[in-house]
Amino acid sequence: MITKILVNSLAVLAIGYLLKGIHVKNYWTALWSAILLALVNAIVKPVVIFLTLPITILTLGLFLLVINALMVMLIAAVVDGLEIENFWWAVVFSILLSLLNVIFF
Repeated sequence: MITKILVNSLAVLAIGYLLKGIHVKNYWTALWSAILLALVNAIVKPVVIFLTLPITILTLGLFLLVINALMVMLIAAVVDGLEIENFWWAVVFSILLSLLNVIFF
């Protein structure tokens, strides 16, 4: 669990440097973001997925991208030093973070 959070924080930092719409202040901001993202994915995301199950089924699962982007935007609203310019940057951020998680884990 700790290694996954550390790798996710490095991924958040790397994505922040790669994308011009994502701004990460420093490593501690990325670490705090990774910790909160793990908590949000464990607690809030399952509830939101359950509540939006009909639209998720209707869109054949593509609405999960919207849910992931909203979770990332929630983290950006809470963490000082993580800025996401708009919704579409959050979608790209969540896709890249998911891809990096697949590669490393």
